[in-house]
Amino acid sequence: MELRGINHLALVCSDMARTVDFYTGVLGMPLVKTIELPAGLGQHFFFDCGGGDCLAFFWFPDAPPPAPGVAAPAARPDRGSLLSAIGSMNHVAFGVDPDRLEEYRERLIAAGVPCTEVANHDDSEIGISDDVHPGVFIRSVYFQDPDGILLELACWTRPLGPGDVRHQPAVATGARS
Repeated sequence: MELRGINHLALVCSDMARTVDFYTGVLGMPLVKTIELPAGLGQHFFFDCGGGDCLAFFWFPDAPPPAPGVAAPAARPDRGSLLSAIGSMNHVAFGVDPDRLEEYRERLIAAGVPCTEVANHDDSEIGISDDVHPGVFIRSVYFQDPDGILLELACWTRPLGPGDVRHQPAVATGARS
C-alpha cells in the first residue's frame, strides 16, 4: 500500500452549527464539503485542516451522549487523566509552525478557549520540560472544542531519527503466549 497521509478523521458532534462556528471561526478551517445524510440520519461536514487533509464531523439527531473518560479523555492533560478506552479517539493534533505556537495559544485565549501552557515534550522521566533544550522533540498546546473533544496544536522541534525508536512495544497480560 502506498498511503498518502490521512484523508479525513471523522468525529461526532452534538450541534453542527456550533461545530462550524468553532472550527471555521476560531481555528480558521475552511468548510469544504457538506452532506445531508439520507432518511433524516443527520449531517456529515468536512473541514480543510491543511496539507490536503480534512477533519470531518457527523451530526446524528439521536446520537448517544458523550462519555468522557471512556470514549475520550475526561479533560485536558493539565486538568485530569489522559486515559481513554481501547478503540476510543484520544485527541487530534494539528501541526503548526514552531515560530507561531505561542501566538496561536494567545489567539485561543483571546477567543475564550481555555488551553494549557505550552508543553515542551522530552524524553525525561516525566516527559515534560520547563525549558526548551536539545532533548525536546515536540512542543504543544492542548484545548477542547465545544463538545469536549481534546485538540492539540503541535510542532516538531527537531528531526526524528533511529535513536527516537528505542522502546519495545508492550504486550497485554494474557494476550500472547
